Amino acid sequence: MPPGNTPSQDESISHEQASGSSFSLKNILSGDHENIEHPTAPKEALTGAGGWDEETAHENVAQGFCVECEDQPAQIFCETCSDDFCEVCFAAQHRKGSRKRHATRPLSGPHEKKAKTEEAKQADGEAINGDQMHVDDAAAEDSDEELERAADEASSAKIDIVLSSQPAPGSAVGEWFVERSKYIPLRLTLEERKYLRLLEAALNVSEYTDKIDTIGFGLSKAKRIVHQIRELCAILSGLVLSADYKQGQELFQDRDFQSNENFYQTIFELGRRHKIMNPDKMRSTYGKLIYILQDSQTPEVKDLLNFTCVKPIKTVYTVLEDHDALDLLRDDLVSIATKEIYSEGRSRREIQKDIKAKERAIETLAAKYARSGFSQEQVRQCLYSIGDNHAFLRTNRDPCDRMIAYLKQYFHPTHPQDNKSSLAIKNGKGGARLTHDHSKQYAYVLQSLTLWREILHDMFHLWTLAEQDLLNENVPYRLRDTGQGLNRVQAAPKTSRMMHAILNRAQRSIGSWVGSSVIHMGDHNVPNALMFIDKYSQVYRILLPICNTLAQIPRLAENPALRSYIDDEWGSPEGLTREILADFFRHGFDGSGAGNYFDAGSCIDGRLTSAWNWCSTLEKKRFFPVFLLTGFIGFDGEW
Repeated sequence: MPPGNTPSQDESISHEQASGSSFSLKNILSGDHENIEHPTAPKEALTGAGGWDEETAHENVAQGFCVECEDQPAQIFCETCSDDFCEVCFAAQHRKGSRKRHATRPLSGPHEKKAKTEEAKQADGEAINGDQMHVDDAAAEDSDEELERAADEASSAKIDIVLSSQPAPGSAVGEWFVERSKYIPLRLTLEERKYLRLLEAALNVSEYTDKIDTIGFGLSKAKRIVHQIRELCAILSGLVLSADYKQGQELFQDRDFQSNENFYQTIFELGRRHKIMNPDKMRSTYGKLIYILQDSQTPEVKDLLNFTCVKPIKTVYTVLEDHDALDLLRDDLVSIATKEIYSEGRSRREIQKDIKAKERAIETLAAKYARSGFSQEQVRQCLYSIGDNHAFLRTNRDPCDRMIAYLKQYFHPTHPQDNKSSLAIKNGKGGARLTHDHSKQYAYVLQSLTLWREILHDMFHLWTLAEQDLLNENVPYRLRDTGQGLNRVQAAPKTSRMMHAILNRAQRSIGSWVGSSVIHMGDHNVPNALMFIDKYSQVYRILLPICNTLAQIPRLAENPALRSYIDDEWGSPEGLTREILADFFRHGFDGSGAGNYFDAGSCIDGRLTSAWNWCSTLEKKRFFPVFLLTGFIGFDGEW
């Protein structure tokens, strides 16, 4: 080519084709991979791969969606603000002041809004680049149906507003266990636990998120895909090699990951299933596992590997449905076979009687519903899994019930006996960000505990929806600095819709609502569904140590020396209990705990932030020695 001339168009095209042909799994996994980039990355949006946002980029809201939360269909148009809102956000933003008088009009029905969204997607070519909100139509329809079903159940005369009244042992169970079992993961077998240990070991030594979720020099979106594929293949190869050396050697030679598709799907599903049933396990590895699977769902990675690493969670319902044994869940004996046996305040004879009745019910059901291809041991495993769910509810949900009972026992809803019994708080005093009189704070605490209880009651359902949102290839994430480090910010439409249904149920069970109803999801406060699930799975870590301490105060008072200490400081064991509860109900729900003035507050997630903030100041309280005397070792320990 003569000097001063530019390359011809044909030469440019041939160069691009050569570059594109070099983008293969073989070349990516070779030693010389530093100069390889995804060929279409500079031209198209790598929506599945995500990538970070520049801070100057402005994210537009998809037409037909709420301008505030950005993931709910708009239902109200505020003519004064000239913005579309969903009902919850409109109520939150127009609660008081001059905004209460804003003129509004209802928007068109959901079908028309959906059509508008489709037109917006087709008209705006930039929708593929991740600047606009992406909506998975099939997922959105599923989510709408789930939300409507949840709302119908909440308002149905057949089911109490608080959907927690599981059938009493020996009573008619109806469809309660059928609905519940759809979201109860199946307990792992001994063989599956061996592979679980292998997966945990691989995740422990993996530095996947350290290498991928970082903004490094020269790490473009295109190169980030190459890094994702290399790291993912390294983990997949290591898992196969550890489980079967001969098969692993073959994989290293021909790089045929697709032939081991079933193995990968199974071992990753084991980790996800184990975590749902045991939220306190895999605390440092589950997030890494979900982010690995999230990246494996991107179109670029799936095209190169020719398979997906994700398959649905194995639940009690799916196992029984596959073997045509769903009638087991309608058998009245199932409530006896799966009930949890308590020892508190009961004689040994009563406990032994319950144990024998439970064992007889399990064996009767195992013999009755076992059939060809579905052994008695598999029936027992399904029953044990339902029992595990009851144990989860006892540990996570029941502390909320106990705290609600304490609130009603020691404090009057409207008229405190004295200043010590008053729950009133004032902005700026004691770190509080809210100003409530006694009756308003009482209602605020009651509704917060009730909401937590409802969330934990449906935690398995929420967890299922959260994973569907996280692993949805049509809902991209963005790597952004949220003020708490670099996080993957991703919308969670299914989880958000279910949360709004739960919030609606809690509001109607109480009758009134104090504070904001805004649910943060997919923003800098709660970046994605994983952060949301992790946040609410920690509620029992706050409430359980407090409940255990309060329950042991009468036993401490039996010691003459400790009784003297309690009487001198608080007047009586009841006075000690009242002070601990009053301090927690005041300052565990005062809107504090955020890094700045605008976060936390009275929003749905800010309530939990305030409770964690109270936990961090416990050692400064004058009743802290009482916690230590009852065996308290921290809010992150064993009880």
